[in-house]
Amino acid sequence: MTTRPDNVPGMAARRVVPTSLRRRLLLQGGGLCALAALAGQRLALAADAIDIDMAGTANGAEVWFRPRGLLVPLGQTVRWVNRDTGNVHTATAYHPDNGKPLRIPHGALAWDSDYLMPGQSFSYTFRVPGVYDYFCKPHEHAGMVGRIVVQAPDSGARAQRNANDAQLPRAARDAFVDVARILEEGRVD
Repeated sequence: MTTRPDNVPGMAARRVVPTSLRRRLLLQGGGLCALAALAGQRLALAADAIDIDMAGTANGAEVWFRPRGLLVPLGQTVRWVNRDTGNVHTATAYHPDNGKPLRIPHGALAWDSDYLMPGQSFSYTFRVPGVYDYFCKPHEHAGMVGRIVVQAPDSGARAQRNANDAQLPRAARDAFVDVARILEEGRVD
C-alpha cells in the first residue's frame, strides 16, 4: 500500500508498513542485537587468558604455581607461563592418559604442556565445569600442584579425589588448596 502526502510539496510516495509487522521486525532486530552482544561478551571473556606463573627459588629448593587455586567461568582459557630462569616445568592434568589417577571432571580432556623452558607458555580452555587438579611432572614430589574450579565443584569429585589421594606423593596431597577456600576467595596464591 502506498500513500501520497497531500500537503507536503516535493515528497515522494512512501510505503506504509502495518504496525504489527513493524513491531515484529523491531523485536527480531532487538533480539538479534542482544544475542550478538552476549556472544561478543562471551568471546571477549574466553579470549582473555588468565596467567598462572610457574617459578621457584634461585637455588631450586622451592617450586610453585601462582596462583595455586583459581576459580574461573566456563569457557575460560588459562595460560601457564614458566617464569623460572633455571628450571623446566609442566602443567599436567591428573588423568589416566598422563599415568595418574583421574582428578578432573569426567568428560574433560586431559592436557599436558610437555616441558616448558623458561619464558615458554601453554594454554588450555576449560569446557566442562568442575574441579581440576594438575601438577608439574619433575616437581610433583616437591608439592608443585594446582587446583582450578570451573564454575562450581562437580558432584562426586570430592569422593573421587579422596579415593585416590594415597596414589599421590604426600607433598602433593598436602599442597592442594581447599575447594571451599577457592570458591570463597576466587584466587589463592
